[in-house]
Amino acid sequence: MSEPDQAFADAQENVNKLTSRPDNDQLLQLYALFKQGSRGDVEGKRPGRLDMVKRAKYDAWAKLAGTSSADAKQGYVDLVARLTQG
Repeated sequence: MSEPDQAFADAQENVNKLTSRPDNDQLLQLYALFKQGSRGDVEGKRPGRLDMVKRAKYDAWAKLAGTSSADAKQGYVDLVARLTQG
């Protein structure tokens, strides 16, 4: 496993060890960076207005369209590092 991929995997483990829950904006950012880093650009239809949680997740991920996998993974690693430092 390459060093950036190992750092991404380590960050995935560290996010589960956070002592306090990130705020909603941080959670959406974590979700979007993770998805962009692991799956690429968002696909499928945007969820309807009545499903606000899925719609917010979709929108957060869609904002990262065109971001490379490597940049998204690094962003995820950096965000987890900031959250673990408090």
